[in-house]
Parts: sequence; C-alpha cells; structure tokens
Amino acid sequence: MSTSTARSFLSEACYGEQELDANSALMELDKGLRSGKLGEQCEAVVLFPKLFQKYPFPILINSAFLKLADIFRLGNNFLRLCVLKVTQQSEKHLEKILNVDEFVKRVFSVIHSNDPVARAITLRMLGSLASIIPDRKNAHHSIRQSLDSHDNVEVEAAIYAAASFSAQSKDFAAGICNKVSEMIQGLDTPVELKLKLIPMLQHMHHDASLASSSRELLQHLVNSYPSTPMVIVTLHTFTQLAASSLIDIPKQLQLLLQYLKDDPRKAVKRLAINDLKLLAKKAPHLWIRENTQTLCECALNSPYNSLKLGMLAVLSTLSGTIALKQYFNNMTGGPSVPPRLTDLVKLAQECCYHSNLAVAAHGVIVLSNIAISCPEKDIVQLEQDTVLGVESLLMLCSQDSSPSAQATLKTALTSLVKLLKGRPHLSQSAVEFLLSQLHLSCDSSRVLMCHALAAIATHLPVLGDGMLGDLVDLYRVASHSSTDKQQELLVSLATVIFVASQSSLSAEVKTVIKQQLENVANGWTVYRIARQASRMGCHEFSSELYQSMRTRVASEHFYFWLNSLKEFSQAEQCLSHVEDGDYSGAMGAIAEALRSYQKGIASLTAASTPLSPLTFQCDFIKLRIDTLQALSQLICTCNSLKTSPPPAIATTIALTSGNDLQRCGRIAMQMKVCMDEFRSLAARYADLHQSSFDADYATLRNVELQQQSCLLVSHVIEALILDPQAASFQEYGTLGSVQTESEYERRMMSVFSHVLEEVEGLTKKHPPVSHLHTGCLCDAVIALLKVPLSFQRYFFQKLQSTSIKLALSPSPRTPSEPIPVQSSQQLTLKVEGVVQHGSTPGLFRKIQSVCLNVTSVLQSKTGPEYKIPLDTKTNEIEQQVEPHNDYFSTQFLLNFSVLGTHSVTVEASVVDESGIEWKTGPKTTVSVKSLEDPYSQQLRHQLQQTAAQPAIQRSAYARF
Repeated sequence: MSTSTARSFLSEACYGEQELDANSALMELDKGLRSGKLGEQCEAVVLFPKLFQKYPFPILINSAFLKLADIFRLGNNFLRLCVLKVTQQSEKHLEKILNVDEFVKRVFSVIHSNDPVARAITLRMLGSLASIIPDRKNAHHSIRQSLDSHDNVEVEAAIYAAASFSAQSKDFAAGICNKVSEMIQGLDTPVELKLKLIPMLQHMHHDASLASSSRELLQHLVNSYPSTPMVIVTLHTFTQLAASSLIDIPKQLQLLLQYLKDDPRKAVKRLAINDLKLLAKKAPHLWIRENTQTLCECALNSPYNSLKLGMLAVLSTLSGTIALKQYFNNMTGGPSVPPRLTDLVKLAQECCYHSNLAVAAHGVIVLSNIAISCPEKDIVQLEQDTVLGVESLLMLCSQDSSPSAQATLKTALTSLVKLLKGRPHLSQSAVEFLLSQLHLSCDSSRVLMCHALAAIATHLPVLGDGMLGDLVDLYRVASHSSTDKQQELLVSLATVIFVASQSSLSAEVKTVIKQQLENVANGWTVYRIARQASRMGCHEFSSELYQSMRTRVASEHFYFWLNSLKEFSQAEQCLSHVEDGDYSGAMGAIAEALRSYQKGIASLTAASTPLSPLTFQCDFIKLRIDTLQALSQLICTCNSLKTSPPPAIATTIALTSGNDLQRCGRIAMQMKVCMDEFRSLAARYADLHQSSFDADYATLRNVELQQQSCLLVSHVIEALILDPQAASFQEYGTLGSVQTESEYERRMMSVFSHVLEEVEGLTKKHPPVSHLHTGCLCDAVIALLKVPLSFQRYFFQKLQSTSIKLALSPSPRTPSEPIPVQSSQQLTLKVEGVVQHGSTPGLFRKIQSVCLNVTSVLQSKTGPEYKIPLDTKTNEIEQQVEPHNDYFSTQFLLNFSVLGTHSVTVEASVVDESGIEWKTGPKTTVSVKSLEDPYSQQLRHQLQQTAAQPAIQRSAYARF
C-alpha cells in the first residue's frame, strides 16, 4: 500500500484543515511497516521522526519504538539501517520509551546473528541507546567481544558503541579503559584502528584516577608515535579530555603552545591553534600572562597568513575576557611596561594594516578591546592608533562588495561602536568619517554603516543633528533601482534619519523619503520603514505610510492589521499637539486619541486569526486605552477643585471626624479612586510583562516604563494630596543616573526625574490642597503625554517562539465527562509536558524549569448538607520540574473527600535561567466526580435502617 495518507497527514496542517489524532497517524505508518514491499516499509520508517516531532508524548513514542524494534528484529540490513538513522535523529525522545526492557530485548536479539553487518548495525543501535541503558551488562559484554572481531565493520561499530557508553557510564569507562590501552599499544593493532580507538579516551573523565591514567597513556603516545596523523588525533583527544576534567587545562595549554612553537608541521600547528581556541572559550581565566605572551611571539614570528589568522582568532577571543587584564597586570614584580610597548599591542597594530582582510579584522578586535579595558593613563596614543586602524580597514572594505570584505566591514564597525560606547569623546570624528565614506561606498557597505550610525546616535543623541543633513542628501540619490540591496539601503537610511531627528521629522525630510518610496520602493520596504517610524515615535509619518499601504495587500487580515496600525499612529499623533498648561486642550486630545484607539482595537481584533491571535498587541493597546482614560479622569478630578471647592466648614469636619483628608473636601475621595486606578493599571502592566516570555529586551523595557509611569502618577497623587507626610522620594533618587538604551527611555526617565523634583519642592512649601497641587498633577500628565509612544519590535515581530503542551492522565473519555474517583481514595494526577520552540530557540531567554500549579475547587455537592471545612473543599499544590530534552513529567496526589463535582485546574509557568518566573500558560481544566465508596454507602444504609426501626415501634404503641 502507499503511505501518501500518512505523508499528507504528517505534513503541516493549513488553517482550517482537519488534523487526525496521534493514534490514526501511527496506524497509517503501521500499515506501511506491514507492507510486503521494501520501499514502502522504508518510507514508513523514515516518517517516524516527523511523527515524534508532531506528537512528542511517551504513550505514542513508546508504541512507535516497539514497532520499530520489531522491524529491526525481523527486517533486512537496509531496514535496520533505516531504523538506526531514525533512532539517532530522535535521540531527545528516547527517554520517553516506557518499556525499555522489551525494546532493548527485541533489538539485542540481532547481536547473535551470523551476519557481521547485522551485528555492526546492532552495536551502533546500542551505542545510540546508551543514554537510556548506560549500565546494561549484556550490552557491555557484547561491545567487549566485538572489539576482538576480525571484521573491520563490526570493530568500527564496536568502537562507536564503546565511545557512546564510555560517555554515559562510569563503570563501563573504567572497565574498558585497560582493554583500549592494550589495543592502542599492541603491535598487532593496525595504525588506522589505533587512530579510531584513541578518541575514545576523551570520555575517561568520570574520576581523577581514570583521567590521570588516560592522560599518561596519551602522553606516552605523543612521545612514541611522532607521525602527523597520530600526533593530531592524540593532541585533540588530550584537549577534549582536559576540557572535560578541567584540572589539566594549564598543562594542556603549555603542551599545545610547545607544539605550536617548536613543531615545524603546519597541520600540527593548525590543530594546536584550533584546540587553543577551544580552551580560550572554555576557560579564559586559566590563561596566564606567559601563555598569552608565547602565543603573541608565535604570531609575530609566523610567516604564514593562515597560521597567523588562527592565532589572532585565539587572541581576539581572549581579548574580550579576563585574560586581557591578567596579561597587562604585571605578575612578575619586574619593571612596569606601558601597554603600547607590549608584544600584544605591537602584534595588533601590525595586523590592523595587514593585506589579509580577516587578519586585519582580528587585529582591530584585539586593539579596540585593549583600548576599552586599559586604564586611563598611557591610553591617548593607543586610542588614536585604534581609530586609525579601524578607519583604514573601513576605507579598504567599504568599496568592496565581496562576502569576505563585507564580513570584515561588519566586524570593524562592531568594534568601532563598542569602542565609542567605552570612549564617547572619540565619537564626533568617527561619525564624520562614516558620513564621508557613505557617499563613496557600495550599497551593501552603506547598509552596514547605517546600522553603525544608528547605534552611535542612539547611544549619543547629541550627534544626531550633525548627521541629518548628510543623510537626507544621500537619501535623495540613494536608490535608482529596485534591487534587494537598494531596498535594504532605503530602510537603513530611513532608520538612521528617524533616530537622528529624535521623533520630530521636518516637512522637507518627509518629502524626500516619500519621493524615493514612490519611485522605487516595493510594499514590503514601505511597511518596514513605517514600522521603524512607529518604533522611533514618528507617528504622523507612519500614519501616512500605513494609509497608503492598506489597499495594497492580498488578505483582509493584513488590511485590518494595517488599518489598526494607521489608527494607533493617528491616536498618538493627536497627543503630540498637547501644549504645556493647556489642560482643556489635553483632555480634547485624549478624547480624540481614544476615538482612534477604539477604531484601531476593533480592526486589530478583526486582524487576529487562530494561528496568529495577536494577544500581546491587543493587551498592550487595551492597557494604553485604559491609561489614557485614567489620565483624562485625573485632569477632570483636578479641575473639580475649581468647580467644587472644599466647603467652609471642611476644617471643622476634619477635626471632628479625625480624618485630615476631609479638609480637602470632595476631591480627596476622587483622588483616592484615581490612585487606586493607576495602581491597578501598573499591576496589569506587570502581568503583561510577566506573560511576555518571548519578547525582546527593548519591548519588555517599554512595558516596564509604562508600568513605572502609572506607579509614578499614583505616587505623585499620594505625595501631593493624600499623604504628604509619609511620602518618600529617596527610592527614586537614582533615576537620572540609569544607563538608557533608547531615545524613548531617555525621554521617559527625564520626565520622571523632572516630575519628582517638582513634587518634592511643592510638598515642602505648601500644605494640600491648592491649585498649585492640581496644576502640578496636570503638568505631570501633560509631560507624560508629550513623550511619543514607541511601538517596539515584539508588537510587529516575534523572533523567539516558546510554547508548552500539557497532557493529563487519567483523562476523561469525552471532554464533558468527569473523571470518577472514590471519596476514600486519592487521585494520582500525572502531568506530562513538552516544550515546543520556533526557529530560534533561546534567543532572548531559556527555560530553566517549569512550575506546575494544581488547584481544585468544589463545583457542586451531592452529599448531605452539613458544614464543610474550607481546606477539604480545595487542593492547592505547586511543583517545579526541570525539562530534559524539552520533556517533563510529574505527579500530584489530590484528595476529594467531599462528595460532588470538583474542577481541577493545572497551570504551567516557566522559570528562566535568571530565576525569573513567567506566566506563559497553558491552563488546562478537568472535572472530577467524587463518589461514595461501597463500604461507606453500606454503613450509611445500616445507620438509616437502625434509626428507622424505633420510630416504627413507637408509632405502633401509640395506637393503644
């Protein structure tokens, strides 16, 4: 039969397409496995990894692997090879096999075959299963036997299996070490086989004695077998063993540097350089000054560019770590050497002007890292040398569009931006140089330079005005065709212009950009530029661009998305016209903005689909709407002091009631309501922040700033009116000194600091409440409104995607049917889960553990009516479990002593590597029906009968 059904069903389901369940998928593949045709059997086998990816729960994976084990046991060698490949591809699912004994038993039976190829495939299969059967003695014995086989294929398979088991099992590694040593040192073992056996020693790191004996053997081999292949394999195994055991890294560094310095063979030197780079990444803190100095001397004396490039790559890795400080700290106690006179600086300066671009790039990295980390004295000349080196490399690469030149240019620009962040006084001349080079460079180089200029202008906004003229002139002549690079250049240039203009675009700049977009830009380019304008706060311009694009899309969902963006931009544009002191104008602007926002949220809801629900966007906009309404209400409340001032007897009422707030009259209670509203908004912003696990750092910072603005307003209300005596400003004292990453953050922090200063000055001079206090509050609202809102990346684009899929057992037969459980027993609820990732897992943060919270609530009671203690009505248990290979499993013991229907809710949240908890969900609910057990039921009936008998007798006697 054909497996087309399985293929179509395992393919990604489109929107609205009916998906089959996991059992149906397995049945379809099982039909293929039972086919009489070898091709269909193989086709079914190779589809299993996709099945595991789509349905990654143990019950299916266990059944599937047992079927594969049967195919492995009964099929031919080609089918066995296919099963082996599937097992190797599905390594992360192996621990979900429930019947490990049965699975291994079926696979292991083939080891007794007379066919050495079948035995070899079985050995490789056992090696692939080493993570779940590390201490199976029969597998250990078979591997030992096969190492003595006369068939090369079987021996190679045994070596692979032995290496896999050595990495997993301490007992196997200790037992096999002597045998491997004998084989390596044996005269009858061919050299080719020795070369394959030696890498096995890198796994002998389970304890110090094993690692020490393996290291002695490797040292003996290096000295006894000086041939190039043997030295290369032995040295690399040496390095891997040292990196795993950690204690021998300093000795290994000396050994590698010795070979790099003394061995004349280029292949050995290249291997030593690669291993040194591995150790530089693994343990830079163990590189002492002498190690780095030896590497510098080798690089200075090497005549080969390829080797010099490798050594510089090691040094550039070290230059960004603590090893650089260890190099410049004089450990020997001799005379202090200025940084400029050290070999490392000499080497970096020499390489900055090297004819090989890759060598020059590493030279620039090293030199800029030295300039950043060195102390202030003796640094002026070094800074100038670094800037000259970077500029010469930029000049060389900017007119070359080859991939190598572009990679070098990107490296040089990254180093330059990093240098300017550490040494801001160099920025002006560097920006002037970049602007002059922009006119002479090729398009791909211009894009990279624009990215660098945007990073510099974001960090140092004072340089923005100086860039603007050159950038606009370049935009006029930037694009003459619609090639991809030209489109990319239009976006990059527009981004730099938005950053430099600081959200206030002039009419001339808008005209220039629009003209270019009309001439050569495609729709995607226009959208990207509009998106950047929304991010930088240029809402009037972004609104016009969204308006022009709405009717140029192919889907109504895209139309509604663009229409919502247009409305949001118009709403923010309304707020930009607010003037200081114009409170009625501010209320009118907020009302106009809210109208646009309400239209936008309707369009945004229409743009969402089941596959793209736009949850973050809707929540963010709803919070923005509620914040604007709260700000408008606060201005109204402040105005009520004029329309409804405190009565003349307010002071008397305050003294009589003992409530000092009564002196302020009606406004005090209104202000308390406003304060509570802003605190509620801050809590909702905190919830939004906590639920955005996949958001980038800038988006999260944006949400934090919105939350802080709400907290600021509530604090100001409390400090000015409700409780001036208890208000404290000390915790806000560091706001001005916080390092900001964007123009929006800088402006918000400036507003926060200014408002707090005004409030602190006012509370010390005037008692509440007067027009000064309400004016100060209204001014704070206007100051917050005047900062253009920034729509960050996560609003438009999700770069990281993480979701959790839960499975509960026992599970009901149908969703509406409850799970029955007797009241005298406890229910064991097993919760299994799978972490699913998008294309770039762990881009911003990774999952450290999953927190599972199980709660049960009594929905309806079926037993007799009597008072039930609260703790017997509910269960509330929380557990943290660490996922392994994106899978986790745990169990909860729940008590349902009260008869009736209970609702059990399981909610998952994740904890990242920093220990921060994120409310990612999902939340799953099942119903449990607590039934009376038969014994209790029998006792109850007996009690009812005994209670009824005296009543019958009494009624009979009463007749007489």
